[in-house]
Amino acid sequence: MDGILPLWKEKGMTSHDCVFKLRKILHTKKIGHGGTLDPDVSGVLPICIGKGTKVIEYMVDSGKTYEGEITLGFSTTTEDVSGEIVEQELLTEPFTLEEIDQAMAKMTGEITQIPPMFSAVKVNGKRLYEYARNGEEVERPQRKAMIYSFERTSQPVFDEEKGTQSWRFKVVCGKGTYVRTLSVDTGKALGVPAHMSELVRTASSGLQKEQCVTLAEVAEKMEQEAISEVLLPIEVAIADFPKIDLTEEQYSRVKNGVFLSRKELGLSDPIEGLLALYHQGLVVSLYQQHPEKTQLLKPSKVLRNN
Repeated sequence: MDGILPLWKEKGMTSHDCVFKLRKILHTKKIGHGGTLDPDVSGVLPICIGKGTKVIEYMVDSGKTYEGEITLGFSTTTEDVSGEIVEQELLTEPFTLEEIDQAMAKMTGEITQIPPMFSAVKVNGKRLYEYARNGEEVERPQRKAMIYSFERTSQPVFDEEKGTQSWRFKVVCGKGTYVRTLSVDTGKALGVPAHMSELVRTASSGLQKEQCVTLAEVAEKMEQEAISEVLLPIEVAIADFPKIDLTEEQYSRVKNGVFLSRKELGLSDPIEGLLALYHQGLVVSLYQQHPEKTQLLKPSKVLRNN
């Protein structure tokens, strides 16, 4: 069993929980996920099976889309609704649409984030959430994140009694982005405490929520011996890579991991990134520019050799 399973992770489960359950449902150990989702977040979780595990890194590195809600008025330990309140400032009047949209616009492009204490980032060999659970505070490393778009998708709702203001958003971002922190920083741009009050991942690694199946649906497909109906080919993970089709003679060499010349592949210039080499409609290997010999390409990863 090889391929990509577009799983819809439900709230209350870790990404590892999903992998553990799928190993039992699918009767195979060779399973991994292409991008962690917090337990409180539901959404698209790419699952790589068999040879699909060879392309996990490319799925983790790709862009993601989230839809959620920001609430102004208080911040929490976890930066989302599950944490304890650490700062509160009751709003006496709502922010205008212009003020909110300007604050969100400041968050687009390449930004710098400080990961939340309740996150899996490692500092001195320990994950930040381990320090947080022990009540310890450590200096957190700054990280770069790419925000391709960050838009308000609803009218803000002002709750005069609670002193809060909330609105829904959609964000398209690169790997390693903390949407919780994005919400908090939006509040900071407005000068008030904030947190992320809801989040769903609607797209990841080219997979959309409409394609996804739940664990229960996967189990049902296995019982019906119809799992192939929901399993996608591993090629979906590298769909955006430049592609070249190989001749039979080239394929016989590529599956053994030999160097290739740019000339025989019809490439006039050195390549950047990875090149996907296909044979009979299936990806065989990923090649990259040789670091010293500009006329040659070398294998980066062989995906199929039989």
